[in-house]
Amino acid sequence: MKAMPKDFLPFLKDLKKNNNKEWFHANKKRYESSLKEPFKELVGEVISLLQKSEPDINIEPKNAIFRINRDVRFSKDKSPYKTNVGAIISKYGKKQKDYPGYYLHIEGGNLMIGGGMYFVQTADLKKMRDHIAADLTRFNKIIKAKKFTSTFEEIKGEANKRIPKEFADIVEKQPLILNKQFYFMSEHDPKKILAKDPAKFIVKTMLAGKDLNTFMREIY
Repeated sequence: MKAMPKDFLPFLKDLKKNNNKEWFHANKKRYESSLKEPFKELVGEVISLLQKSEPDINIEPKNAIFRINRDVRFSKDKSPYKTNVGAIISKYGKKQKDYPGYYLHIEGGNLMIGGGMYFVQTADLKKMRDHIAADLTRFNKIIKAKKFTSTFEEIKGEANKRIPKEFADIVEKQPLILNKQFYFMSEHDPKKILAKDPAKFIVKTMLAGKDLNTFMREIY
């Protein structure tokens, strides 16, 4: 795949400075050619490459990519547009955000690549904790593997200060049992998308978390 358009990042930066409907409508064609269509193509290529290792990920880019429009109904910030582009890439895409998958986020000053479980339902959290407790050795091996730690360092996410008594003995062995989220993320220079074949770099990074995603998907 060819590099992304040179105007991709400048458009996002300009949108951040001019986050209003008048400016956006005046720059609609630029949005289509510099951001929307190139990002759709990029996500399509990422999905295609991921399928070689993750055949269940068989979705269209439109089912992975978030809308540029912000939901401002319950927000004090009434800016109408997001100043980034993002996509959840999994078997279900954005329709089931709690299912372990991969995440791609690009803004003017950052490229974020990761995945895991960010939106965790209460019932799934219990299942995940049970799963970790039942297979602690395997879980530890996955999160301590060099390919994971060198790419993402560690599992991230908010944690509870207290935990059900049934998991109390596990906390000393693995504090991550306290987590309410189990996601991994790495940050990169956004200019990497301007290099040749950015999808290859993105997929290589994502797949460093494949074993953890596989482990987490076993609760479903």
